[in-house]
Amino acid sequence: MRDAERLARLAVLADLMREAALARLSHANAAREESLARLAALDAPVSQEGGIDPVAFAAAGVRYQAWATARRVKINGDLAMQTATVLREREAARGAIGRAQVLDKLRGR
Repeated sequence: MRDAERLARLAVLADLMREAALARLSHANAAREESLARLAALDAPVSQEGGIDPVAFAAAGVRYQAWATARRVKINGDLAMQTATVLREREAARGAIGRAQVLDKLRGR
């Protein structure tokens, strides 16, 4: 097998690896964005409509805040892990892109 053929095969593999790395990065970013949206949704204001008793509304608000605090703790933990995954996948994607670019240059594209 000639060097040009080897480089062509390596370039195809590098392109596939680049696309896979970018897909993993996209998936990790989407999961992180979903967690950010869930976290933001916990802070959505609730209006008192429909003639609800103010004392009952306040009591429900206190219970909701306790529940929301527990959810924030869980989501923040998930968010920390997702952020680490995004950073790791970003570095992997950079490496895959770099390898593909080097092979493209060697092939003279």
